[in-house]
Amino acid sequence: MGKRKPVIALVGPTSVGKTATAIRLALEFGGEVVSADSRYLYRGMDIGTDKPSLEERKGVPHHLIDIVDPRDDYSLALYQRDARAAIEAIHARGRLPIVAGGTPLYLRALLEGWRIPPAPPNPELRAHLELRARVEGPEVLHRELERVDPLAAARIPPENVRRVIRALEIFHATGRRMTELEGKESPPWRVLWLGLTMPREELYRRIDERVERQIARGLVDEVRQLLREGVPPDAPAMTALGYRQIVLYLEGKLTLEEAVARIKYDTHRYARHQLTWLRRMKQVEWYDVTQPSWYEAMRERVRMFLADETDEGDAAVHQNGGGKRTPRA
Repeated sequence: MGKRKPVIALVGPTSVGKTATAIRLALEFGGEVVSADSRYLYRGMDIGTDKPSLEERKGVPHHLIDIVDPRDDYSLALYQRDARAAIEAIHARGRLPIVAGGTPLYLRALLEGWRIPPAPPNPELRAHLELRARVEGPEVLHRELERVDPLAAARIPPENVRRVIRALEIFHATGRRMTELEGKESPPWRVLWLGLTMPREELYRRIDERVERQIARGLVDEVRQLLREGVPPDAPAMTALGYRQIVLYLEGKLTLEEAVARIKYDTHRYARHQLTWLRRMKQVEWYDVTQPSWYEAMRERVRMFLADETDEGDAAVHQNGGGKRTPRA
């Protein structure tokens, strides 16, 4: 059996600087970037997602950006399939895949080898179950889940209607419990997990400045154009931060000032949620980007990882100037 090929995973909360750092690493180590951002997928959603510019993408190839129409659905299973294909193609070119993004579910499904149940979305069943949840209450669906998959019901609260419906959908499609079909298998690559962090006050300041820039660059017009092109206001893509709040403004339910304040508040909360997920991943080595020489320490860590061709290379924790530390934000 051959040695596993390397993959760099770059994680962290929104606005911490993952895009710029991924590009910098790619330029230094002959890499290509695979996006792990669930909103970068959608075409026409550029300002509110803060995608890397076309100029930046010219210098470093990026994958899984602008591949989905915002009117369409895109599942975790599709992401896992497409990202795996991108990584294999990058390796085949003799280059280094750098998976960068802030969607923890995407990152973990791809790089921790999740087995995703083979049940494609069933829009008719979902609509029926959603209607039942609204009319009869979510507890009715949860009791149904308890009958067919008690383990799933024990870990999914009744109020998480979307996940309850997904578990029922899997059972209806396969005749088997979601908890029987899920699991993990060893990924085919060795992965170095690098995390970017900063003090909470600085992160919030960066988030707020980015929101102001997005408004100045034309976020309102971008959302208006998407609606004009027929993207439903309740489409999954339009639930993205920034977009759903501007939709409320365009519907006359918020003033622009209220919408901007809500974007900032909701993005602060989302950043905390991202870090809650990422803190659970003990393999992540954290670098505080406000500290001197953090990038030099990270660069040296990548060099050592690439030089160590044993399969144990990604299991070791390297203590350096960046250090493996708990994120403070």
